[in-house]
Amino acid sequence: MFKFGKFKKLIEDFRFAADFLIIYIEEAHASDGWAFKNNIAIKSHQTLQDRIQAAQILLKENPSCPVVVDTMENLSSSKYAALPERLYVLQKGNIIYKGGVGPWNYHPEEVREVLEKLL
Repeated sequence: MFKFGKFKKLIEDFRFAADFLIIYIEEAHASDGWAFKNNIAIKSHQTLQDRIQAAQILLKENPSCPVVVDTMENLSSSKYAALPERLYVLQKGNIIYKGGVGPWNYHPEEVREVLEKLL
């Protein structure tokens, strides 16, 4: 949830002009795998129910937009090269912005610039 506050501010500022969606994908730093210290302890998802339960942790942060979960086949993650996290802007079904791979190349401010240009 690196820079999650900036993402929430983006939603607040542009909800009148854009729809936002979070797709909760496979856990990049699962506690039973390659985990960061001081990270939220979430084990690798073995079932869809595991993934839904993990997404509930995100929902507690009040993201201000819908949160859905990826399939256990990781269809969204694969299609959008989203692991561990990535921002996209789509317009009429076309990708007009593809952010870098997070967390270090996760830049909500770039999405802000794109949305400002579209308005």
